[in-house]
Amino acid sequence: MQILIKLFSKLIYPINHKFVKALSNPKFAQQKVKQDIVKNLIKSEYGKSLNINSIDDWERIPIVEYDDIKEWIIKQQQTQKYLLTNEPVIFYEKTSGSRGAAKFIPYTKSLRRSFNQMFCIWAYDLIINGPRFSTGKIYFCISPNLTTKTNSSGENRAKIGLEDDSEYLDNWLRWLLSPFLVSVPGIKNIQSADEFKHKLALALLATENLEIISVWSPTFLKVILDYIQTHRQQLCADLKNKISPQRHSILLSQKTDNKPEQIPWNLLWKQLKLISCWDSVNAADGAEFLRSLFPGVLVQGKGLLATEAPMTIPLIPARGYVPVLNEVFFEFEDENNHIFQLHQLKQGNTYEIIISQKGGLYRYRIGDRIRVTHFYQSTPCLEFLGRTQEISDLVGEKLNSQFVRETLESLPLESASFKSLVPVKEPQEHYILLLDKLEIDANIIDSNTITTSSAAEIAQKLDTALQKSPQYRHARLLGQLQPVRLIVSSQIPEIIAQFKTQSGTKWGDLKHEILVTTPIASKVLEHLMDFHG
Repeated sequence: MQILIKLFSKLIYPINHKFVKALSNPKFAQQKVKQDIVKNLIKSEYGKSLNINSIDDWERIPIVEYDDIKEWIIKQQQTQKYLLTNEPVIFYEKTSGSRGAAKFIPYTKSLRRSFNQMFCIWAYDLIINGPRFSTGKIYFCISPNLTTKTNSSGENRAKIGLEDDSEYLDNWLRWLLSPFLVSVPGIKNIQSADEFKHKLALALLATENLEIISVWSPTFLKVILDYIQTHRQQLCADLKNKISPQRHSILLSQKTDNKPEQIPWNLLWKQLKLISCWDSVNAADGAEFLRSLFPGVLVQGKGLLATEAPMTIPLIPARGYVPVLNEVFFEFEDENNHIFQLHQLKQGNTYEIIISQKGGLYRYRIGDRIRVTHFYQSTPCLEFLGRTQEISDLVGEKLNSQFVRETLESLPLESASFKSLVPVKEPQEHYILLLDKLEIDANIIDSNTITTSSAAEIAQKLDTALQKSPQYRHARLLGQLQPVRLIVSSQIPEIIAQFKTQSGTKWGDLKHEILVTTPIASKVLEHLMDFHG
């Protein structure tokens, strides 16, 4: 396998070389991408409607959000005409978006190639600068559609959604990677979340030489590990002779004090070298939790990667996240609404990203904020700070995610890997802090001790800290908001994941939101209240 890995690195070397060369002259690289994008725009109906005839007409293109071009996308789906670009759409990927409404992002071969290029750059960097891989065995997060599968666009129209996440890659790359991929049998026919977790657990456990796990949210992997921990006996029975006696013994560790012993995950997959997942902002706690479970394994952040486009990529020599500058054209808006190009950014400054990509999105406000941390070669490295519209507003309190995140970081919640503040409307507006664990003075608080004075003290401290926001304090003083409550249970991440997947969210797309911006559904709240004690 090492020979195959070396051959693969030589095959993708030209892609990496071209990218690294672009980093030395970001202005030139971005201008070339801009020209390519404008060529397609000029030939499209959208471009004609804006009277775009050359790259000099760039400023005539409006800066848009999804709702501004939604009708164009719907019409493009219905007619299969090239409305937003001069290239056929091969599929539409559905994403919920930060505002909750479903979005359908069109994918062309050129856009998929952008993701393909990003993957090759990432893989080359890991092979050359990362851990020494010997088997190359990799699990890519596969997201089954757990709801009824329909295609409203009709038989002869571009399909909606991917069967698995490897479809982000071109066919030739998927073929090359196929010997290395961990597959879940029958995933296309899975309709139940429990069935998916069981089959995925079996596939991962059967892969003793697993070296790489690539998921989106660290919470996704934690849910699977929790499932293995809880169902270890049944999984061992199902695996039979598919795993070694030693690994059987690790899975069936003896119970101590009437509690099952925690599985030593690093001994279960001794060859695991890399976990790729989100690790910034809301995902930071979950990534740290994975690092604690797998000491010695590189837990690497994915950078800024959205359904709409690949934006930044981790590079080990850069010690940060560099923009995919030869595939996506970037613009950046500062707090004074001034627009800058990539080569004009200043270290330490914060901006909102505007992207133009090769699937038909032009000057598209992606809704992400970044900070320039440093420069690698001549290109700024970008740190993801969060969404621009993460605001919860029940009665005018206007809590935003960054303030909530900083507030929670000021409290003794280090033991919790899942933290989420959720708004509640019934019986009267208030917030509930959901935690998977709470440890104070070495005493772990769970669902059986949720009413202890320690938990109540944390809730009171949180409520007081939130009142540093004038709007929140005003609402509390007027009695518009009741005090914050606290619910602690190791089952909370599982409950939230279950309800999200039942609502149509893919397992691989589950996000750990430190501030939920819409009131929690009554069914979810009723289920959570079972643990309130």
